[in-house]
Amino acid sequence: MKLYLSLDMEGMPGTFSWEHEKTDRSAVKRYFRAHVQNVLETILSHPASASLEEIRIADSHSAGDNLDYDITALDPRISLISGSPRPLYMMPALERGFDQVWLLGYHAGTGALRGNMDHTYSNSRIHKIFINGQAMNEALINAAYAGYMGVPVALVSGDTTLQAELQSKDSLPWIQYVPTKTAVAKFAARSFSSLKVSEYVQTAVNKALVTPKAEIPLYRFDAPITLKIEFHSTAMTDQACLMPHVKRLDGRVIEYSDSDYGVIFEAIMALVTLASTANM
Repeated sequence: MKLYLSLDMEGMPGTFSWEHEKTDRSAVKRYFRAHVQNVLETILSHPASASLEEIRIADSHSAGDNLDYDITALDPRISLISGSPRPLYMMPALERGFDQVWLLGYHAGTGALRGNMDHTYSNSRIHKIFINGQAMNEALINAAYAGYMGVPVALVSGDTTLQAELQSKDSLPWIQYVPTKTAVAKFAARSFSSLKVSEYVQTAVNKALVTPKAEIPLYRFDAPITLKIEFHSTAMTDQACLMPHVKRLDGRVIEYSDSDYGVIFEAIMALVTLASTANM
């Protein structure tokens, strides 16, 4: 078995705002590390770990510098991808031979009611992202890339608002979910006891590890695939329209289509990066 873990920050227990992350980064990194290590140790203590070939971890929050390399000392089968910018943003080096993708520390999509630090790719640039008419969050965008690569998403951790988003019938209702906290407001959260989160991790990991790859659905979009992004300003949309084949729908909304989800996946980050160059 080969596992791929993509790590975000906002859904980690103990975190509640980006200001908190900046002003007390050492504490936030400890919370991040503790949750990831809890998951890894639960994997390694399971009998299924005897057939484990690899755990590939992608540190995928912000600059990709949140998890220290010494996490790999837990087991020789663990590797860590760090740093940014990089191809495939939150899913670098995912290969078709992997059995499961797990998304840890993820968060609700932009505009979610009481989603702790809700956003999709960029809080400062993106208002909404749709693919084939479906409102997207980062977990779904990345799950669709995993599905494109033929690898199912089996487990997710994050706040209870994301849990509700993912367990709807058009999302990922089959996943094992580890709730870490419940949002009080965008920048306020009630984090569950680390002991309770550990119980959730134990249950979810044990179920995911014994589920065969063939029994987990793939989250995919059928071609043609149409991406629609609503930016926060017309200036950002101006910059995004510098990308070839972008169609502008109104002052703040663009559309981009392709038959290949891999192209759509990379286009999202390219468009967000172009929008960041706008003069406000």
